[in-house]
Amino acid sequence: MTVATSAARTAPTGDIAETYARDGFVFPIDVMSAAEAGAVRADLEAGEAELASTPDRLGLLRSYPDRLLPSFDAIVRHPVLLAAAESILGPDLMVWSGGLFIKEANTPHIVSWHQDLTYWGLDDAEEVTAWVALSPSTLESGCMRFVPGSHRQNLVPHNDTFAEDNLLSRGQEIAVEVDEAEAADIVLQPGQASLHHGHLFHSSGPNRTSNRRVGAAIRYIKPSMRQNNGAKSLVALVQGEDRFGHFRIAEPPAARLTETDFALCAADADIKRGLLYDGVDADQGKRY
Repeated sequence: MTVATSAARTAPTGDIAETYARDGFVFPIDVMSAAEAGAVRADLEAGEAELASTPDRLGLLRSYPDRLLPSFDAIVRHPVLLAAAESILGPDLMVWSGGLFIKEANTPHIVSWHQDLTYWGLDDAEEVTAWVALSPSTLESGCMRFVPGSHRQNLVPHNDTFAEDNLLSRGQEIAVEVDEAEAADIVLQPGQASLHHGHLFHSSGPNRTSNRRVGAAIRYIKPSMRQNNGAKSLVALVQGEDRFGHFRIAEPPAARLTETDFALCAADADIKRGLLYDGVDADQGKRY
C-alpha cells in the first residue's frame, strides 16, 4: 500500500522557515486527503487486530509503524513533509523515529507540558517533528497545544511522574510554570500535519469523543546528529545522503509486518529504552 501524491498537496502560504523560527511551530500543512489518511489508519488498525494476541509486537507496531508498514514508510517520505523539513534542516534528512500517539475514545489520557528533546539523548537540536493526523485532532479529542516562542528557552528542568494517564515515556512534565493562556490549539483534520521544534513547550488533553485520536509523530533529524552515548539507533535515510555514519540505517520495509523488520525494531527498542529511561527503572515506562 502506498500514499497517493497525485492531488495537490501544498504547505501553508508564507515562509515555513520564518514562521517556524519565530513561533517554533507551523500548522496546518496539507499532506494527504482525508480518504488517504483513512486508508493508512485502516492499515494500522488491521495490523493492531492481527497482533492483538502478541502484546510485545503490538507495542513495536505502535512505536515503529514506519519500519513495519509500507503505508507509514510512504508517509515519512512524503514529498510535502520532506519539503517542509528541508526548509528547516536542509536537504539531508533522517527519521529518528515515527511513533504513534493514540488516545482511545472517551479516555483520560493526556500529554503533560514537556519538551521533546529532554530525554532523547541527542547531541544537538537539529530536529523537527511532523505530527500527522490520521483522525480529527480537535479540542474535544485532545489536540496538541503549543506555547509560541517557547523553543527559544532551550531545555528546562523536567520532573518524572510516571502518571498512569500520561502517554509520555516517563510521564515527564516541565518543572517551571507554563502560562496556558498563551497556548495555541493545534487543530488538525485527517491528512493534515503540524511541525514543531524539539524545545517547544507542548501538551495535549484527554479525548472526550467517541472516535480514537490517532497521530504519527515523525522526528526528522540532520545526519550530523548523534546519540550522546555513542549508540547507533535505527533511522531511515529519507532524503539526501549520510556523510557521518552515526546511526544504523534501515531499509524501507519490504513487506507488511515481516519477521526481519520486527527483529530490527526489537533490537532498536532496547537501545531506545536505554536512552529514554537513563537513570530510572525502564519497567515504569510506557514506550519501547
